[in-house]
Amino acid sequence: MPLRKPKDIPKIPKTRKKKAHTALDAIPSKKPDKQEFICSIYFKYDNKLKKQYVAFLIETVVEFTAFAYEVSVDVIKEKDVINLVIMGLKAKMDSVPQIMPAQSENLFEDLFGNYTINVVKQDGAINSANIDINSVSKTITVLEKYLPKKKNNRLFCEFIVDENKFTFPEK
Repeated sequence: MPLRKPKDIPKIPKTRKKKAHTALDAIPSKKPDKQEFICSIYFKYDNKLKKQYVAFLIETVVEFTAFAYEVSVDVIKEKDVINLVIMGLKAKMDSVPQIMPAQSENLFEDLFGNYTINVVKQDGAINSANIDINSVSKTITVLEKYLPKKKNNRLFCEFIVDENKFTFPEK
């Protein structure tokens, strides 16, 4: 008995795409402060492309054992404000599991001067830092760490300058 041929192709429902801008406007639920992420800032030189970058490495405090995860981050860059919106975790397709935190490295070219870095969670909580980047003297300084005025905002991210990861072109 042959199967009947469908006259039209069945429609597959679209998955809901989370938008980074909605996280900026969301009001987080009331939770206690708990450090979940570390934002490391450092200079990184790419030998293949011969370019100097400023890297923002977002990584979890918790280390994962069974799978290697990657932090999914959407970047919204405005004039002197960089919003790093944490969208969630996704599993890496590695065949060998490693014990490591989930992380995501975001590279920016031509950053010089004062910038405000906002790390935003999907529920709307925001942690901010003012940093000064001087590529001539090869220094990055965290000027101030603060929580923006927002209802139920909480501390979840630490900002550090990781000088051990600094790489520059060899002369």
